[in-house]
Amino acid sequence: MVRKSNGPSNRPDGFTGLEPRRLTMNGFRINMTAAQFDALRGLIYDRSGIHYPESRRPALESRLSRRLRDLGIPDYDRYIRSLLSPETRDIEFRELINHITVNETSFLRNPPQLEVFEHHLLPDLIRRRRPHRQLRIWSAACSTGQEPYTLAMQVHRTIGREIADWNIHILGTDISEKALAAAWLGRYAREAVRTLPPAMLEAYFIEHGDDVRVVPAIRNMVQFKTLNLKDAARVMCMEIFDVIFCRNVMIYFDDEMKERCAALLAARLADDGAMFIGHSESLRNLKVPLEAMGLPHAFAYRKVTGLGHAA
Repeated sequence: MVRKSNGPSNRPDGFTGLEPRRLTMNGFRINMTAAQFDALRGLIYDRSGIHYPESRRPALESRLSRRLRDLGIPDYDRYIRSLLSPETRDIEFRELINHITVNETSFLRNPPQLEVFEHHLLPDLIRRRRPHRQLRIWSAACSTGQEPYTLAMQVHRTIGREIADWNIHILGTDISEKALAAAWLGRYAREAVRTLPPAMLEAYFIEHGDDVRVVPAIRNMVQFKTLNLKDAARVMCMEIFDVIFCRNVMIYFDDEMKERCAALLAARLADDGAMFIGHSESLRNLKVPLEAMGLPHAFAYRKVTGLGHAA
């Protein structure tokens, strides 16, 4: 049973891009030429690191057709100009990212990996951090927030009654401002929590109209901010984290970008910390200062020194 609340919602909506206007077009999809595809995937890669091989051209065409129809733009040449124009390039690129990113996530995603985190790594990390009672966790590419909220719940029940004496900072970042606007709310459809254990639902969620909302104690442990993982300068300005989760992100990168991203994350990882990646990802054959921890189902890495890597 989920507790009830009639409290108001808050936090900002996502950015809007070019002012939409309606234009009737035949069919739903707007055809993209090979030259237009090359130009668009080049812009996307240069600014986000997301790699679109030729095989994903139909997917890009399908997703951006929706945006062009909303804007009333009949072809991709004009849209490309809007992405290059100083007046609209930044705002429209944010809208482009909102349209092309999948934002697929869930609570307790990949349970075996999270069990390793909660029952193997987290207790030991808490023991080592007890003198200062400070814990820093980063959920990179957190989408609509289920992952950092899950991690907060795991930390909350592991530390228990002493948690008020700890300084805990869990940060969720994502390139999509639309996704982060939903994450800030901490409000989800009941379908999103239907597979959670009853004890977790009772402890950490409140009924909120037709939806459920993460309780304030957990929401207050998590902060969100927009971050492009290709922005090396911004990443390098971030604090050092004890744990980094970057799952199911590097599958969208080519090897060069994977190497750069992993190296940046390693630079923000504590020397005795741990970094988790997705179960379909691998850092094998990449020149990064990370090595597998050898824990079954964990896909966890620790920091090592003395390796050359791309920054």
